[in-house]
Order: sequence, then structure tokens, then C-alpha cells
Amino acid sequence: MKIGLVLHELHRSENDLARKLLHVSERHKVDHEIYHLARDLARWSQHHVRAIAEIGASYGQDLDPEPADESGLLETVREKSSELIGRRGKAELLMLLDLREVYTMASGVSADWEMLAQAAQGIKHHDLLDVTQRCHPETLRQMRWANAKLKETSTQILVS
Repeated sequence: MKIGLVLHELHRSENDLARKLLHVSERHKVDHEIYHLARDLARWSQHHVRAIAEIGASYGQDLDPEPADESGLLETVREKSSELIGRRGKAELLMLLDLREVYTMASGVSADWEMLAQAAQGIKHHDLLDVTQRCHPETLRQMRWANAKLKETSTQILVS
């Protein structure tokens, strides 16, 4: 079975998505909605990382249950630069690029969850199916949030 390989990739992708959401949150700290919501959405991916690590053991994967963390100096630098730059000019375009990347990453994670759900259903592995049914809807919400913010922000920035 290749389910272990998909779990390994999904674990990496969820970690990357969590880091990206935290990065976006820090970089756009002056936008309180982006800052707080991106952090909440990052926590979802961090929970997914733990769930994947737990179920991964059943499929021969030794995955770290602790989400990768990128705190400290880089976080402080991004937050301070966000405060200095504010919401104008290049920062606005940077937000569009960041939201686009979050949307793209969440879409890829969603596809991985879908593949796992289909495989779990096909081989009747209910524990794996339970994990996919618990985590995939949150990934879809991450994707929809990024898409909605991308639409809203692009209208504000590109039209004005």
C-alpha cells in the first residue's frame, strides 16, 4: 500500500501550510482580520499534523507529531516590518501574493485529503476515514477563506 507515502506528503504539506499561514499573519499584522484568522487557521493545520502523525504509525510512517515551528527572531522581524510598511503600495501586492499562495497550498492539501478518503473508503479503513472526515472540511474552509480574501483584496487593490 502507498497510503503511507500519501500520509508522509500530507504531513509535510500541512506543516508547510501552517507555517505559511503564520508567516502571512506576521507579515500582515496591521490587518487585524488577516492576523488573527490566519493564526486560527494555522492551528487547524497544526492539529492535522498531529492527527496524521498518529494515524501514520499504522501505515509504517514515523512522523513527528509536533508541528514545525518558525517562531522567534524571524517572526519578530516580519511583525515589525509589517507595522512599518502598513497597508499601502507593495504591502498590498504582497498580501495578494500571500493569499494566492495560501489558496494554492490549501488546494493541494485538500486534494491529498480527498485521495486518502477515497482509499480509506475503498479498503474500509474506518480509522483513516475518520481522520479524513475530521480534517478535510477544515482544509476546505482554509481554502475558501483564502479565496474570499483574495477576491476581496484584489478588488480593493487592483481597482483603486
